[in-house]
Amino acid sequence: MTITTPLDVERIKRDFAILSRDLDGKRLVFLDSAASSQKPESVLAAMDDMYRRHYANVHRGVYRIAEEATAAFEGARAKVARFVGAKSSAEIVFVRNATEAINLVAYSWARANLHAGDAIVLTHMEHHANVVPWQMLAAERDIEIRWIPLTPDYMLDLTKLDETLEGARLLSVSAMSNVLGTINPVRQMVDAAHAHDALALIDACQFVPHVRTDVTEWDADFVAFSAHKMCGPSGIGALWARRELLEAMPPFLGGGEMIRDVRLDGFTTNDVPWKFEAGTPPIVDAVGFGAAVDYLQCLGMDAVRDHEMRLTRYALDALTESFPDTLRIYGPRDVSVRGGAVSFLFDGIHAHDISQVLDEHGVCVRAGHHCAKPLMRQLGVPATSRASFYVYNDEADVDALVAALAMAEQFFAH
Repeated sequence: MTITTPLDVERIKRDFAILSRDLDGKRLVFLDSAASSQKPESVLAAMDDMYRRHYANVHRGVYRIAEEATAAFEGARAKVARFVGAKSSAEIVFVRNATEAINLVAYSWARANLHAGDAIVLTHMEHHANVVPWQMLAAERDIEIRWIPLTPDYMLDLTKLDETLEGARLLSVSAMSNVLGTINPVRQMVDAAHAHDALALIDACQFVPHVRTDVTEWDADFVAFSAHKMCGPSGIGALWARRELLEAMPPFLGGGEMIRDVRLDGFTTNDVPWKFEAGTPPIVDAVGFGAAVDYLQCLGMDAVRDHEMRLTRYALDALTESFPDTLRIYGPRDVSVRGGAVSFLFDGIHAHDISQVLDEHGVCVRAGHHCAKPLMRQLGVPATSRASFYVYNDEADVDALVAALAMAEQFFAH
């Protein structure tokens, strides 16, 4: 069944068993999908069926259920490849998460190609997963890290992009900020990187679950994303990369499956993508990943994006009208250039305190630095509260958030 715009959120909510939970007489309002999304019954059923009826190790066995498991595993890879517009499933490497995908690039491609004096370009809005691996490499290889700053309206300041990229070897940037919701002009930045003979890595962890994605339209070199933010299981993600890059890169981990042959005097590697998938892979999680892709394609990614834009606009207006003088929102107000992660802070009230009070009303929001401490320092705050929306959220959830925030503000006023 294909759902068209607008999404039937009432029906979608019934696909997620956890949303029917009663929390001390209050319904669960889950507004933390930017951290990790909930899982629909179809994903849980696919994984359960795989464990119950088809489980065996993949690629090695020639008996029936091993062949079934291999077909399901590689079928999931093909689904993920099609979902992001990859030319071939061989361009999809299964990893634990987007963090591991970025580390794979850092440990394999970067350590094989970057040397003292080379430069990497990052932005002030990056998640720690797209900062720390490069800082580790910089300390090891004496590599320079350059930073693209923010504008006052929470966009990237690209006025000196060409100057910043001069002599750089890699641009690594998020497609969508997990704090600000900002959607960055990926193709523009990739083109600028390539014009300076640099490669481009895109952290698409926040983008792929919410916006139709085509890696060929971006013309990037590497793209990282995770299953758990797009209705799939935790413990699996994907690195998309140009096949010629994967073939030239050295393996990331050594062991079984990633080899073609092993001798006493050395080894030869397997073909891509298996060259980067040492050991028994997350077989059932991959099947769940594929089922999540099926679910989102059933909804339609254009419908998902349209729904989230409408809901984010409703949330921004409701928060601004309800707390005009005491609440500050961090991120663009134009929903055409932002996603559904809405970070905010009350004057004089710590983000963690707000989150705890909201929890008493069944409303789940994230509080903290959101794995983006450099960005928090740029904003001049220690932490923010963040409500993030997905396909199973609606205006009633936003209303519940606003009502709980009003009670929290009143509580801390005394």
